[in-house]
Amino acid sequence: MPDPGPSPLTASLPAAAARLGTDVLARALAAPAPGAPAPQDAPRWTPGGPSGLGTTTVSFARPAPVPDPPADLLPDPAGAPAAAPSAAEGRPVPGLYFHPIPDPDPVRVDEVSRRIKDWALDEVQLYPDEWEGQFDGFSVGRYMVACHPDAPTVDHLMLATRLMVAENAVDDCYCEDHGGSPIGLGGRLLMAHTALDPLHTVPEYAPAWADSLGADAPRRAYRSAMDYFVRAASPSQADRFRHDMARLHMGYLAEAAWAETGHMPEVWEYLAMRQFNNFRPCPTITDAVGGYELPADLHARPETQRVIALAGNATTIVNDLYSYTKELSSPGVHLNLPVVLAEREKLSERDAYLKAVEVHNDLMHAFEAAAAELAAALPVPTVLRFLKGVATWVDGNHYWHRTNTFRYSLPDFW
Repeated sequence: MPDPGPSPLTASLPAAAARLGTDVLARALAAPAPGAPAPQDAPRWTPGGPSGLGTTTVSFARPAPVPDPPADLLPDPAGAPAAAPSAAEGRPVPGLYFHPIPDPDPVRVDEVSRRIKDWALDEVQLYPDEWEGQFDGFSVGRYMVACHPDAPTVDHLMLATRLMVAENAVDDCYCEDHGGSPIGLGGRLLMAHTALDPLHTVPEYAPAWADSLGADAPRRAYRSAMDYFVRAASPSQADRFRHDMARLHMGYLAEAAWAETGHMPEVWEYLAMRQFNNFRPCPTITDAVGGYELPADLHARPETQRVIALAGNATTIVNDLYSYTKELSSPGVHLNLPVVLAEREKLSERDAYLKAVEVHNDLMHAFEAAAAELAAALPVPTVLRFLKGVATWVDGNHYWHRTNTFRYSLPDFW
């Protein structure tokens, strides 16, 4: 495929690069322009950091797997190049813009998989025996190791893994596959949210609330996962996560309301809902899992929020595309972007699916352009590392969807 060429953002780059005394920012900003064609195997841009004495510990080249314990520094970028990704499982959606990654460290995958199953069974009694195959098939260990290769230790990886499993338990048990229903969802979600954002009430009623946190598997999982996270993260990081989980729950409620009323959203309405009902809580904690902190004032900047929102939106459309056939085979109408496009724009199933691929690609280009702009405007080490962490999460999320053939298969549109 042809080289997509440099981004227009690089036109004013030389002066900025000279001020930094490094050419790595130029490479960081070589992201394709929004809407530009790009090969599927395009190399991921990686934000650069400062050069000179004492700066090697803030390099943002893709790290090699980190042994446990301990490892408090990112690997030197002069290390061996990453191995080629495995094609043993799954195939990518044709035409999808993505960046392939190496297979995640199998030692870490095995250890995270073992620990998360122990937690699910022994600490929170998450699922009955008949759901064990589904839990194993989710492959959450491979998912989280792929998304967080810079995690200093397995303990750091477990912070994200418990939260991911807890979020899926709420989705499955309250909303979808395992007894979920739109009827009464608001009340259930509110009670579950108090396991993340605790109730402050009068002594007379506090014990009843505390007892309610063990009432069902989703609340037990939320409470336990959040307890671990709060002990490891800063108060700012914990509050940031609570905010993004409230966004997620609001998205759940919008989709549930449409299901109750039989509303087929317009495409723009669906995309608005998906900005809330999406993966955003996962990449937003990449710094906590990486063992550092993006300061609250930098995280709250509109430019940073735009990068995180676009990352969440793009990764969620990836889920729509890979889960399309799975959802079509389920009872009832499952809203996803191809379904909404087919209905609202009067497209065939195939054309709607292919247009959803285009929407994803546009979101990816917008994400990379926004991240490159922020990297140029604010080349602070924690900002650059956070941007790389979010980009790595985006890549890892696609890797997991592509390789999880237990859950997903592609439609026969090609």
